[in-house]
Amino acid sequence: MSSDSIRSVQKIGLWTTVSFVIANMIGTGVFTSLGYQLNVTENVITILLLWILGGVIALSGALVYGELGAVMPRSGGEYHYLSVIYRPWVGFLSGWVSLTVGFAAPVALAAMALGSYTSRIFPSLSPQNIALSVLLVITLIHALDVKLGARFQVVFTSFKVILILVFISCGFLLTENFQSFSSSFQSFRLKELYQPGFYISLIYVTYAFSGWNASAYIASEIENPQRTLPLSLLISTVIVTLLYFLLNLTFLLTTPAIELKGQLEVGYIAAAKIFGSAGGRIMAMLISILLISTISSMVFVGPRVTQVMGEDYKILGFLAERSKRGTPVYAILLQFSISFFMILTSTFESVLTYAGFTLNLFTFLAVLGVFVHRIKFKTAERPYRTWGYPFVPLIYLAVILLTLIYLIFSRPFESLMGFITLFSGIIIYFLNFWYERKKETTV
Repeated sequence: MSSDSIRSVQKIGLWTTVSFVIANMIGTGVFTSLGYQLNVTENVITILLLWILGGVIALSGALVYGELGAVMPRSGGEYHYLSVIYRPWVGFLSGWVSLTVGFAAPVALAAMALGSYTSRIFPSLSPQNIALSVLLVITLIHALDVKLGARFQVVFTSFKVILILVFISCGFLLTENFQSFSSSFQSFRLKELYQPGFYISLIYVTYAFSGWNASAYIASEIENPQRTLPLSLLISTVIVTLLYFLLNLTFLLTTPAIELKGQLEVGYIAAAKIFGSAGGRIMAMLISILLISTISSMVFVGPRVTQVMGEDYKILGFLAERSKRGTPVYAILLQFSISFFMILTSTFESVLTYAGFTLNLFTFLAVLGVFVHRIKFKTAERPYRTWGYPFVPLIYLAVILLTLIYLIFSRPFESLMGFITLFSGIIIYFLNFWYERKKETTV
């Protein structure tokens, strides 16, 4: 079977695409970050505003990516967009970050969270061994067959959304005494929104929303991407924003903030309050299964970016190779290796902060790129235009810029590691330049 026929068979539709985006967004962040936010501020109103703002940011970004994806419908996400809009080396750095951080780090974080939740039920099992085992199994599934991976994804994403809806419903129906927000209302001041702690907490929230651009990475594998891509981004972001707000409201209404503060397994703690200790353990197991969907989605999407880089840069050419079943097997295995290493060597919070900072650098450049693209390519056909332009992209840019500035000063080590990652990408880029020049000279 030719490569063209393989790719025609492998196209995915709107709701499969939506399922991948939802699975990329919902997962590790929403079930782990609340405890870290409460370390910075215990005001419940501030916390809820953070999640609303996170939804606004994600929706603003999705509206812009809808235009970029429709006018440049090729897999690769920021890698492809930034190469066209700015320079190939900028796109390469974005692809390098996606390869080393953008998917490998969230896969590692989701696996770490899964191991932590599961160890609450089975204390004798090592969280790290659980994380590594699940990562291996899911990687094998996606390395074997694209369609198998897609069916696996739809099933687990449906389970994920249903579980969250059940959690929210039971939280409101079964809890007899809700936590009072009166003190938070009384103590809330607008100046809290300008404090460094607010933006540190926002990096956790933006990480929780970080999968909103997932379908942009697999545009070439989507049926009718000019229509499906922007629609999938909008539908997914609105659904997830609503679920996130209601889920965090449920956590805060059912469980005293002091018990959630600084804790990783906030879902387990809240579930124990709602269902009792036995029910809490069952819910912890279900959340662990839910996190499998998150890992699965990123294991599917991430290697598509790596594959496109392999097509464009000879030094990485082996990453573009597909198996007989059409899967980018070497790209999948490379991402697996990086995630595996992170699980073995890093802490959850340090990886989360590092990933949040580094990824936001390039989504910032991509959203800024909608202005640049309209100037450079005035005659380009745009099947979809950003709603609310120019105000919607400006909102995104302003909030993300403030967050990055605050993070550089308050989390210098993680920020420095992000810049080191960029520097290593520059080295690889120029090694590729030397490699291609050498091959041309040899020929």
